[in-house]
Amino acid sequence: MCGKYILAQAAKAERAMGIRRGRWEYPLSYRVLPTEQVPVVVEASGEREAAMMRWGLIPYWAYGVPLKASTINATVERIENAPSYRDAWNRGQRCILVMGGFYEPHVNTDGSREPYFLKLSDREVFGVAGLWDRSRREDGSHVFSCTLITVPANQLLAEVHNAKQRMPAILAAADHEPWLNGAPQQARAALKPYPDELMTAWKVSSRVNSPRLPNDAGLIEPA
Repeated sequence: MCGKYILAQAAKAERAMGIRRGRWEYPLSYRVLPTEQVPVVVEASGEREAAMMRWGLIPYWAYGVPLKASTINATVERIENAPSYRDAWNRGQRCILVMGGFYEPHVNTDGSREPYFLKLSDREVFGVAGLWDRSRREDGSHVFSCTLITVPANQLLAEVHNAKQRMPAILAAADHEPWLNGAPQQARAALKPYPDELMTAWKVSSRVNSPRLPNDAGLIEPA
């Protein structure tokens, strides 16, 4: 599952995603972690809007309290039925999480784990299909949150992320509109493994796993 990723520069992300309403303001990050505020694309009045949401979905019925189980990733097989995600899916609350790349662990034969960085070879900025929800806290305020969807791994991810063999549901540029605005069957058809020939991966330092260490471009340098 995808548990860490990097952000693209905000202006580049806005152009790549065709943002028409609002704008993103966030620091460049090479180690985005669960529960942080992350940039997402939502559809509002027929236009793509920039929004910031908590990574880790809190369903509307949870009164703004994060669930004990992790909700940063939603498997495509469960979005229609899992209690945490089915309401957002049924209401068409789809979003796109914006990335410049992401990390996955590789398990060696001796059981040790090494992080790998993955990016697209055809696009600097890309979007991953997600769902969002709004939950009302007891004090009357609201928390907006999101989850990214995962699909079965392509051949490259199956070799890198060999323990889970899953990957984020990376959207082709042509699938942005069907995912945000299409009928359920059109949106569902956009959720598929991204072609492995359009991706690249390399091993990086294990310091990416420590939030106490600097969050800089050195995190994605080949180990």
